Amino acid sequence: MEFIVVIPARFASMRLPGKPLALIGDKPMIQHVYERCRLANAARVIIATDDERIAKAASEFGAEVCMTAAEHQSGSDRLAEVCRTLNFSDDDIVVNVQGDEPFISPLNIEQVALGLANSKSKMATLSTPITSDEEVFNSNVVKVVSNNNDEALYFSRAPIAWQRGSFEQKEVKDLSHCQRHIGIYAYRAGFLADYVKLPVSTLEQLESLEQLRVLENGYSIHIEPAKEAPGMGIDTQEDLAQAQITYKLLQL
Repeated sequence: MEFIVVIPARFASMRLPGKPLALIGDKPMIQHVYERCRLANAARVIIATDDERIAKAASEFGAEVCMTAAEHQSGSDRLAEVCRTLNFSDDDIVVNVQGDEPFISPLNIEQVALGLANSKSKMATLSTPITSDEEVFNSNVVKVVSNNNDEALYFSRAPIAWQRGSFEQKEVKDLSHCQRHIGIYAYRAGFLADYVKLPVSTLEQLESLEQLRVLENGYSIHIEPAKEAPGMGIDTQEDLAQAQITYKLLQL
């Protein structure tokens, strides 16, 4: 099975401007992400960006770069442009790896691609168990519930499935049904082209979760537990400081 990884990378992050070029050790973050993706046995790894500074840095460490428009509202929109520009076939499997995941598991990248290849769904993604009460009630932690066919039923920033009688008191009696969504996606290139033509959905706007556009339009998303626990993503200066500490420890 062949698949292509595309890493969307924007310079203008709201909470951490210039994030892809922030140093972790002696390398920019985007290089760490790229090198982790290369370990996943992808046929190609492409950095998609609208910023010449990121493109220049990526070219210097040998990455394939695809320049994209600046006005994209989501990583999926940027991926769709890459598919058009590079003339991917409709059946090509494309994995979207966020450019702020310097510790992403190569095994999980392969897993999400294989999950799509072996399913009838239009998209595939991963989840991981929620391990603390704090995560359950944290709106920055996206929760997901699925059916017995490994298809996502719903994604939400709210606690789901609601444990009546305990959640009202901010108590969690059973974490076994609580799953956190991991923001990695696999698509067929042909579906990406269709997806970006769909109108922004009501639920997508309410939750600020673009994957809800897929569900609200009647498509299924394959989901399964990640084989490895996900590494930390970088959203803030505090995350970056922790990532630098983590990287140093991994080198010891």
